[in-house]
Amino acid sequence: MIERLRASCWDDPRRRRWLLAALIHALAVAGFALAAPPELFEKHTQYNHFALLAEGWLDGRLDLGREPPSYAARNDFAFYGDRWYVVFPPFPALVLLPWVWLAGGDATRLTDGALFLMLAGLAPALVFLVLEKLARMHYALGDQRARVLLSLLFAFGSVYFFCAVQGTVWYAAHVIGTALSAAYLLFALSAERPLAAGIALGLGLLTRTPLCFAAPLFVLEAWRTCRASDGELDRSRFAYKLAGFTLPVLVALGATLLFNWARFGDASEFGYRYLTVRWHDRIARWGLFDYHYLAKNLGVVLTSLPWIAPPGQTPAFQINAHGLALWLTTPGYLWLLWPRRRPALFWSLSLSALAVAVPSLFYQNTGWVQFGYRFSCDYAVLLFALFAVGGYHLGRVFQVLSALSVIVNGFGAVTFGRRGYEAYYIVEPTQRVLYQPD
Repeated sequence: MIERLRASCWDDPRRRRWLLAALIHALAVAGFALAAPPELFEKHTQYNHFALLAEGWLDGRLDLGREPPSYAARNDFAFYGDRWYVVFPPFPALVLLPWVWLAGGDATRLTDGALFLMLAGLAPALVFLVLEKLARMHYALGDQRARVLLSLLFAFGSVYFFCAVQGTVWYAAHVIGTALSAAYLLFALSAERPLAAGIALGLGLLTRTPLCFAAPLFVLEAWRTCRASDGELDRSRFAYKLAGFTLPVLVALGATLLFNWARFGDASEFGYRYLTVRWHDRIARWGLFDYHYLAKNLGVVLTSLPWIAPPGQTPAFQINAHGLALWLTTPGYLWLLWPRRRPALFWSLSLSALAVAVPSLFYQNTGWVQFGYRFSCDYAVLLFALFAVGGYHLGRVFQVLSALSVIVNGFGAVTFGRRGYEAYYIVEPTQRVLYQPD
């Protein structure tokens, strides 16, 4: 009986996909849990902003109702009028809301980091489902085993690994945002599910604002799939798909503007200029986004390397808190520069990834403090989809470098922000030092 049931589940392609996705989720969570610090499962994180925001909602407030707790050191809280606010987009707080309620409405009683770690397996599982859908669209990437391995590479061979085990506010947003990015891509491919794609992107906007710039993917996919063989566009079908997609995104945007207005009296004010941080003057002078920041951000993404110590000194290397270059943490990304084929979907994915990446390159912050360039999580799912669409040959060299990337990111996951490993990281408080001084 059991053998027959197992055979029926495994022989059905759809059931097998979902079983493998569940297995990837379980393996990812198990790996993250092994790499995470024990205290993540014992108490709340130091920067539990989302839990504090949920606590305020349960008290009927949009602000904290008091000064930020001393353990958070007023880090990334906004002070406006005589009140303190959490400025980060609020959807992760909504995810925590029922759990804070179960904890008696007390954010300090919730192990928020452990909860976000359990959710961190969603993104790799959804990446697998995306690759499976691409295979059904005839963008094959080897066999199903290869797609499983690529999904696990996403989990453990990219900066997502170190983000998944932190639990604090900045990295928790990446965990939720990356899962929403993968869900959006899954629904947007072939413009198959407009409403679901719009909901995923709308919630992404309420989690990591740059995710909303991935909208061109759905529009281009709808355009592609609504054209007949003779090139004629089915306008009514295209408009129907576009309307279903746009509606939830507009609802999310409206909710964001209303949330801003209710807190700061200005729909366009997110609260970042009210942050009580050391680089407040920099934001006041140059703004949150400016060409002024581009060179520094490009420097981190493309050229930031470990600092090698002179002979005889320990540790042998150190990592600047601005993070390592993207190609160093995931060298497989270099393959994307030489696609074997360029179908329409290749350009749609590339354009959308670029649209998501560009705003962060003009942002006032490199992602500091980080092991690798964490903002790449916003578009990493799109890059991994390109591996299938571009027809790349992921041979022996790619496999060896992928194994090395797991080691590199594993080091980041078990050392970053961890007591006893401070010597491996250079945290220069002014954020002005990017390269190793002479």
